[in-house]
Amino acid sequence: MKNLGLLGLLLLSIGFQSCKNKEAEKTDENKAIEATKIVSTECYKALYEEDTLDLQINTLEDGQIKGTMEMNIVNMPKKSGEIIGKFSGDTLYASYTFIQGDNKKITYKNPMAFLKRGTELILGNGQIATSMGASYFVKGTKIDYDNVKYKFTATNCVDSTTTK
Repeated sequence: MKNLGLLGLLLLSIGFQSCKNKEAEKTDENKAIEATKIVSTECYKALYEEDTLDLQINTLEDGQIKGTMEMNIVNMPKKSGEIIGKFSGDTLYASYTFIQGDNKKITYKNPMAFLKRGTELILGNGQIATSMGASYFVKGTKIDYDNVKYKFTATNCVDSTTTK
């Protein structure tokens, strides 16, 4: 009889612990959802000769940047994908994950750095290295923001649900 009482107590305590874990998971999920709330959205366009780049960045409550970018470069397949990064001072360091053309099976990922000057974002040029399939800016080398092709100017964001 004593063992039956202990067994019941053990099962009861396991049940309470299980409920506590579920509550902790829910609060973690709530925090993750709050961190993804968009605080502001900004849109930019860069034109260079016949190239057009469209960028939309969303600033989240936790300071992260998430957005999209489309690159229409002459004689190359269209690149479209997602930008994820964070501002460090006046520089946005981001990772651009994209597909080229209609090939959705292969994704590419490149590091990017944008310098914010006034209402302009300047896409920097830097030395990139690849190790174990991951590309990154080489430490100790400068990113050039003066001799560049793409300078993004602020534009009005266009709702993708509207027709042109």
